[in-house]
Amino acid sequence: VFGNERKFVKMGASVTLNSGLTEVMDDDQIQWIEETLIAEINKRAYRFTVYDDVLDGRFRDRLKLDKQTGSLTITNTRMKHAGIYKLQLNSVIKTFIILIYDEISMMEGDSVTLNSDLTEIMYKGQIQWTFFGTAIAHFNKQANSMAVYDDVLDGRFRDRLKLDNQTGSLTITDITTEHAGYYKIKINHMRKDVFLAVCEEISVMEGDSLTLNSGLTKKDEVYWRFGSEIDLIAEVTNRFTVYDDVLEGRFRNRLKLDKQTGSLTITNITTEHAGCYLLLIFGSKFKSVKMFRVFVY
Repeated sequence: VFGNERKFVKMGASVTLNSGLTEVMDDDQIQWIEETLIAEINKRAYRFTVYDDVLDGRFRDRLKLDKQTGSLTITNTRMKHAGIYKLQLNSVIKTFIILIYDEISMMEGDSVTLNSDLTEIMYKGQIQWTFFGTAIAHFNKQANSMAVYDDVLDGRFRDRLKLDNQTGSLTITDITTEHAGYYKIKINHMRKDVFLAVCEEISVMEGDSLTLNSGLTKKDEVYWRFGSEIDLIAEVTNRFTVYDDVLEGRFRNRLKLDKQTGSLTITNITTEHAGCYLLLIFGSKFKSVKMFRVFVY
């Protein structure tokens, strides 16, 4: 059993789960599983099949199976595609965790709706929204019970939460930076993770250096990610590491990580460094999230 591989995917984008093979051999049997079987290869029987009508059709017309490598691509991802995927290759199991995020740029005072991705809650549907593990809203359709808990967490959500009794989506009004963070929706046995960041926009001239400030004064666990698939480019854990060879080496010899604060500096910046940077901060648990949109001119 291989360890988990996390994939951060922007909603609407495609994601490929790599089998690790360069070529499927005649004796190889491959199965892709997300709750149930969604794709398989049996080369000896010459069977290459995707089962995109399972699970209420959430994968319909979205699955592409590479007949050469056995890798699986999911196109036009939605929140309902978040979850744990297992690759069974002969007797070996490899696990992938897909986290879907939606890029939301907002200013303080705006409103934002965190979508459940449902069109209607089923009769026995139960929904719970949490923020960093604290319950902030709950809906039980069978019991006709609906509540928002806006006095928790020092009252930061007071008079700001609205729960849609049709879809279970949650709206936060008059948003501030203290509402940025990690939201989770649990729908019966399914779970979706949502990262909400108040986006800071920064413009910089090509050739200059840019420092993205973590806002920390002391060391916590810090992860910097970049781009549409949120590739890991730097981390502060029990080590200080920059991954400047990812994305075809566009960051090579350009990244500097502050070992005290976790802030990230990009030197000799070019237009290919423009885009979205996501900062995840952990203390004893998941702590906060920040987003920076960088424009290079």
